[in-house]
Amino acid sequence: MDNVDISRIKDLREDFDLKQKELADVLGISQRTYSHYENGTRKIPLDILVTLADYYNCSTDYLLSRTRKKDINK
Repeated sequence: MDNVDISRIKDLREDFDLKQKELADVLGISQRTYSHYENGTRKIPLDILVTLADYYNCSTDYLLSRTRKKDINK
């Protein structure tokens, strides 16, 4: 996805006290691939974006900076 807010992706990972490798394992990808996503050198595929939103219990709109509202249930 072109408009993913990379800082939000990294901040969420850090908020959950996860290493890149740990999150990459959750996503079923290599740490190197995840690192490319987080650094903005590779686009995040839609299925990975949805999995991230599900994992963090936030909306894809939050990850895409279409809203500031992180929690989808509030």
